[in-house]
Amino acid sequence: MTIRDAKIEDIPQIQVIRNSVKENTLSDPGLVTDRDCEEFLFQRGKGWVCEINGEIVGFSIVDRKENNVWALFLHPDFEKQGTGRKLHDSMVDWYFEQTKDTLWLGTSPGTRAEAFYRKAGWKETGKHGKGEIKFEMTYNQWQNNKS
Repeated sequence: MTIRDAKIEDIPQIQVIRNSVKENTLSDPGLVTDRDCEEFLFQRGKGWVCEINGEIVGFSIVDRKENNVWALFLHPDFEKQGTGRKLHDSMVDWYFEQTKDTLWLGTSPGTRAEAFYRKAGWKETGKHGKGEIKFEMTYNQWQNNKS
């Protein structure tokens, strides 16, 4: 398993993974374009991919402009192997190397993602969007989680 910075040529596989998920599916796969991915990866923030045997199986993207986790997704065949946590930790480490601003995300209630973020130390702070749970992670919380 290798975690590395995402490259522009990874976007087609990122899109395949994004559209393969069983939870937090897009109502219209066209809602997130290749151009959107490029903007969030290289202008607004940064992204990482996880490769296993040369195949991209997951990715994470953080948006520095909005201090938000824009995406963290795994191909369903590679869940529950620690891949998501490695992508998460790489992303959050990098984010807090850039700033001490609180990081936030939204996810649907009652999902594996909700449980994942709670286990990773995120704190529920309210609601976001269309009934999503809003979670936040402060710099100090992250440092204490790593200790």
